[in-house]
Amino acid sequence: MSPSSPAPTEDEVLIRDPEGGIGRLVAIMARLRDPERGCPWDIEQDFDSIAPYTIEEAYEVADAIARRDHEDLRDELGDLLFQVVYHAAMAEEEGRFGFAEVVRGISDKMLRRHPHVFGDESRDKSAEQQTRDWERIKAAERAGRTATPSALDGVTAGLPALTRAVKLQNRAARVGFDWPDAGAVIDKIAEESRELVEARDAGDRDRLAEEYGDLMFVMANLARHLGIDPEGALRQANAKFTRRFHGIEAALAERGTRPEHVTLAEMDALWDAMKRRERDPESTG
Repeated sequence: MSPSSPAPTEDEVLIRDPEGGIGRLVAIMARLRDPERGCPWDIEQDFDSIAPYTIEEAYEVADAIARRDHEDLRDELGDLLFQVVYHAAMAEEEGRFGFAEVVRGISDKMLRRHPHVFGDESRDKSAEQQTRDWERIKAAERAGRTATPSALDGVTAGLPALTRAVKLQNRAARVGFDWPDAGAVIDKIAEESRELVEARDAGDRDRLAEEYGDLMFVMANLARHLGIDPEGALRQANAKFTRRFHGIEAALAERGTRPEHVTLAEMDALWDAMKRRERDPESTG
């Protein structure tokens, strides 16, 4: 620093300090949003424009976990944390709340919802009982905020549709509105499938979409009864399809051709061969 250079401000020192922790990240965010010295793109953003990035980052965290890529997971968790800091910074600019209040709020909530750890209740509970207690405490909190509480209160509308379906069904099941077992759900799937075919044959597009939605909703319920995460199962199916289709493309490339230049029967044969190899690595065809 030259003799004429002004001394760096406290925030500037913090921004350059690799050991600055969460305070450093908050200071970086404040600089990015600074109307005079910040980034033009960051200054223009608001809650609505940033929300899609927040959702995307959460999915990228889940993807890194599924791939067991822990180095990438570290980076993706940082990206997701930055989204929290971003929203808190915009809220603070509007005089609503700041990052410290976000931290205080979640800390207080964790203490409140874990009386068996931080309170007088016994820790001698199963995970299932602890889950029921958690939901009971949440329900009491919601009831205190709502004049006419519902068992479905608090299930966020912005969740992925399959995830939200399961949460809605779980809430209804807690008050007794549920099928007795997975067999009854499978019977309902058969019924909804017949209604879907009827709508297709009738050429009624609106009813067709409705019946398809009903079938998807019941499929989510089956996943719940079987103890399967439907979003996770579908992600795995997507990954499997991608892997096998790439295999078809690679096999055809070895022959000097592409999918659009061969028949469906040829691609099906390659698909079936890959399925056999995946199930039995010793298989040669």
